[in-house]
Amino acid sequence: MVPLFRPRFALAMDKSLKERRMRFTQARKAETGYARQLNKVARAVNDLVKGLWDPVDESSPDAIGDALNDYADLINSWATSVARRMVTEVNARDAKAWRQASSEMGRLLRIELDTAPTGRVMRERLTDQVGLITSLPREAAERVHALALENRLQGRRAAEIADEILETGNVTRSRAMTIARTETTRTATELTRARAEHVGSTEFRWRTMRDADVRPSHRRLDSKIYEWAHPPLTDPPDHHALPGGIWNCRCWAEPILPD
Repeated sequence: MVPLFRPRFALAMDKSLKERRMRFTQARKAETGYARQLNKVARAVNDLVKGLWDPVDESSPDAIGDALNDYADLINSWATSVARRMVTEVNARDAKAWRQASSEMGRLLRIELDTAPTGRVMRERLTDQVGLITSLPREAAERVHALALENRLQGRRAAEIADEILETGNVTRSRAMTIARTETTRTATELTRARAEHVGSTEFRWRTMRDADVRPSHRRLDSKIYEWAHPPLTDPPDHHALPGGIWNCRCWAEPILPD
């Protein structure tokens, strides 16, 4: 028989989990701003492709590819600024989450958290992000080149691949959104890990958002405990990752702290 009410302790546990989730999933708020910036790159790619595409000019795909690669070089400094802003914001939110949690911790542990080696993680994530941002126009250039090469090998005219060439902007936008979603959560997890390991944590509990969008392979991991150094198999056949560390993953790591 299904009870007509839920025990008080169960409600308290739900509230506690919700509070912890809010603490350690704040990085998703940084995703919106990051996605907005990356979408600017996708729009620029789209404008370059459409502006340079000439269906009667067989050299048009080459011109597009050259322009996209030049654009990738041009935005390097801008990409560094955008990436630094995202990483810094995620770090600030993660630090805030730990400060909120530290009200339940001892004073000495709070002092230790303030000296966590997050600088190395931030530098690594910054370098990765710049590479990913500048890869957007480069990948678009490779796509145009591959389409043009295949077309030539088949002996067709450039005009016959017009639709596929002009779709490059949408392909880039989809890739940009995936980067924004994945990299903000990955950055948050790595910063959480750095702070957790600094205070002696070796394990975390895998948490999902517990909604219909959670993929089955991640749902099986929910509430289970894993070592930071040995993340579980998340997506067969060979993808091992921390929560939030694989494409479009919204899961989060709940650090298990030593007594």
